Amino acid sequence: MTIDLHAHSTASDGTTPPADLPRLAAEAGLTVLALTDHDTFAGLAAASAAATEVELVPGVEISCRLDESEVHLLGLFVDPLFAPLADELELIRTDRERRAVRMVERCRELGAPISLAQVREIAAGAPLGRPHVAAALAAVGITDAFTADWIADGGRADVPKHVLATVDAIALVRAAGGVAVLAHPRSVKRRASVTDAQLAALAAAGLAGIEADHPEQPPEVRDRLREVAADLGLLGTGSSDFHGDRKPVRLGECTTSPEVFAALRSRRS
Repeated sequence: MTIDLHAHSTASDGTTPPADLPRLAAEAGLTVLALTDHDTFAGLAAASAAATEVELVPGVEISCRLDESEVHLLGLFVDPLFAPLADELELIRTDRERRAVRMVERCRELGAPISLAQVREIAAGAPLGRPHVAAALAAVGITDAFTADWIADGGRADVPKHVLATVDAIALVRAAGGVAVLAHPRSVKRRASVTDAQLAALAAAGLAGIEADHPEQPPEVRDRLREVAADLGLLGTGSSDFHGDRKPVRLGECTTSPEVFAALRSRRS
């Protein structure tokens, strides 16, 4: 088995239609793929219908707040029809739209020649989000969008958003019959890393695993995360975090072992 537990489609901020992902996964040699779009299950039906050669794990990547930082939580094996989780995701998505609209306004006030229409065209029907605003900025030559000058957290054009506390997101994932895995906890592209103490608190709250092998985490970080996971009784997963053409990452670039995958499946609520 070759297993990738983190991938995105055009249902959020990826560039690959969900119906095309299973075929691409099979061509990449994968046998299992999790579709984990940001705060939505919108792509699952199309991806499931097309998944004839790979096992598709229903998932979602939830935007959360951990102390003063934003983190992302993967909910795997979740029931997309579980109303409390679906309702919370809808609230996050509608707030994301409000946030993106206001970010465009702030960017324009700061002199960036972008428009809301341009951002909507880039999103191509997906819920608007910060990556779409960043793509619009890049299209007019502003390639440092995720900095304090523009739309990084706390940046001049940033707008606060509604987010769940991570422990509440873990509880929702478990109530929806799934398992919770903390995504890229020490990515080199994020301003703050999740500490060992924070991981211990999340483990006590029901976290099942942490994404150790990830393209944005160097080998020494991956090794340390696997050590912490073992100490806390957590599972260390591996995933590509595939976004299509939006990131220079291929499906299956990092993978989860069959043993860890089986253990994750066994931990479903």
